[in-house]
Formats: sequence, C-alpha cells, structure tokens
Amino acid sequence: MAIACLLAVCAAAASAQESRQDISLSGTVLIEPFTASSTDVDVHSNPAYGALASYRFMMTPTAALEVNYGITYENTIDFYGPSFYKGIPVLTRTEEMSGAFVKSFVLKNWNPFVEAGPAGLIFLPIINSGTRTLDAHEQVEVGGLYGAGFAYEISPSFDIRAEYRGLVAKVPTFNNNNEDSFTTNRWFNISDPVVGVAYHF
Repeated sequence: MAIACLLAVCAAAASAQESRQDISLSGTVLIEPFTASSTDVDVHSNPAYGALASYRFMMTPTAALEVNYGITYENTIDFYGPSFYKGIPVLTRTEEMSGAFVKSFVLKNWNPFVEAGPAGLIFLPIINSGTRTLDAHEQVEVGGLYGAGFAYEISPSFDIRAEYRGLVAKVPTFNNNNEDSFTTNRWFNISDPVVGVAYHF
C-alpha cells in the first residue's frame, strides 16, 4: 500500500509538472530606431517582420523561466556618414536567442506579465543587389530583453498573448573593416511587439 501511495503521488507530481509548461508561436516586428553617433555615422532602418518561438516552465503559478528563438525575414539598415552621405544599405536578417524570468498576475482569464533577461542578437547580412557593400559580415551582439504583456485564456490548453518587448543591444557594424566606417559607438533599444498563441501541456 505504501508503494502504491508513493506511485500515485509521483504520478500526480509528474502530471502537475507537465501542466506547468507551454510553448508559443508569435508574429513579431523589429523596429530599430534612428541612431545618431559621435562618429558622424547615422543609422536608419525599416521594420523587420518575422516569427518568435518561446518555451516557458512555470516554477510556481506566477513565476516562470522562458527561452526564446526569433528570426526575421529581412530588412534594410542604412548607414550615413561624411564619406557616404547618400547611404550604404545592408539587407539584413536578424536572429534572437534570449532567456527571461517571467512574473505573472492572475486576473480570471486575463494574465498580465512582465519579464526581463539576457539576449543575443545575430545580424546576418544578405549579400545581393540590396546590399551595396561586400565588406559586411555576420555579427553577434549580447544585450538584454525586457517586456510586458498579457495572456488571455481561451481554453485550459490555449491562450492568446500580446506583448511589447524591448531588445537592447549595440548598433551593429557588420564587422566592416573599411576604416570602421560603420562604427557608431552607440546602443539602441529595438521595439518588438509580438502577438501569438500558446499551448499548455
């Protein structure tokens, strides 16, 4: 009987642990701000559209750990300087790998949350007719993630999530070796609104 009770408790614990996990898939938009610098290099860009996949493990009913992977299709980052005032565009694909601590608040079917943690961004230049320099190379920048949003429970297994995320990282130079012409010595805050669906299991 003791063994049977122990097995029942273990099975219940395992079931409860599984119910504290979820995965989500979201659409995302990276909005990189205009950046001016002390090196006379200005940076402009257009929005980048992509997808974000996330996994959460609930340590308690209101506290979770989250890991994320995101990728954008493409956008253009333009560099302007004294010697290239017409701008040098770099067509770019951006990857995100991040982790965060998530604090949730339960209000019936609404679950507001905030999060923060480290993030890594990989800027991948696409060498084609949209990129006017062959000296642009892949670059990895380490920074941070913060955000706030809400989840609306539509069933015990699914919810809809909407969030504003901010990604803080150094402005990329694409490891340009042409006399550091893309260097800004600046950090920027990338706005990243996301909307998606999460599945709990």
